[in-house]
Amino acid sequence: MSLSEWLLTKRNVYIKNNIRKISLKIPDGLWIKCDKCGLLMYYKTLNKNYKVCPECKKHFPTSSHDRVKQIIDKNSWMPNNINLASTDPLGFCDKKLYHKRLQDMQAKTGLLDAVQTGIGKINNLPVAFGIMDFRFMGGSMGSVVGEKLTRLIEEGTNLRIPVIILCSSGGARMQEGMLSLMQMAKISSALYKHQRKGLLYIPILTSPTTGGVTASFAMLGDIIIAEPNALIAFAGRRVIEQTIREDLPENFQTSEYLFEHGFIDLIIPRTQLKDQLYQVLSFYHKPHQ
Repeated sequence: MSLSEWLLTKRNVYIKNNIRKISLKIPDGLWIKCDKCGLLMYYKTLNKNYKVCPECKKHFPTSSHDRVKQIIDKNSWMPNNINLASTDPLGFCDKKLYHKRLQDMQAKTGLLDAVQTGIGKINNLPVAFGIMDFRFMGGSMGSVVGEKLTRLIEEGTNLRIPVIILCSSGGARMQEGMLSLMQMAKISSALYKHQRKGLLYIPILTSPTTGGVTASFAMLGDIIIAEPNALIAFAGRRVIEQTIREDLPENFQTSEYLFEHGFIDLIIPRTQLKDQLYQVLSFYHKPHQ
């Protein structure tokens, strides 16, 4: 081995060892890679951009806590019905006992169930706001989700303020059977009374919004808003294709497809959602409210 080759080998070993040392010093969760465009970004950068990729605009999943910070004015959020928690009325068991699954989800998310509700302000305009959280059992709608949303709508009606529900759900919660399906009618009935008073209701459909949520309050808005490229559906693609015996378009069940076919009214990126909600609310706002 010549001197130059020996020096080159030593240099490569030195670089390799130092790269290993540097990588060991980087804590977990510091960087994140966009699975759509491959952009490697600092996690705080993603958070500052409302968890939207700055390169390809992919909307990453986010929590109900983050949603409150993104949309509601600082120090204006007043949560309600915070102590409502699901029980196990059917003694249901699949791979795990339902009551044990609830306990695990509560410990993991810090929530008692899959929705947060409360009264807050958007640029100083009051709203009744409900935020579903997909982290809690896929945002599934059980008795507590239905009860909290119904109470929220009733409070919005009594206060004569708009109701906004941010939807993120896999549908009705099978572990509560018919009790879960009943929530569709209960929430829809409360919305009917709210809208009979001439009050505004806006659902915001995020990815995913499916099943019984889509079949009820997610599609009953005066103005229906969706995030870009959100999955919005009732049944799955395979079930529909097998039923109608036809192939579906590639972008079927996306917010863009539904917008083109008149199912939703607006597609608004998360980074612009608060400002555009304010514009809509300002248009409908009545001074005596």
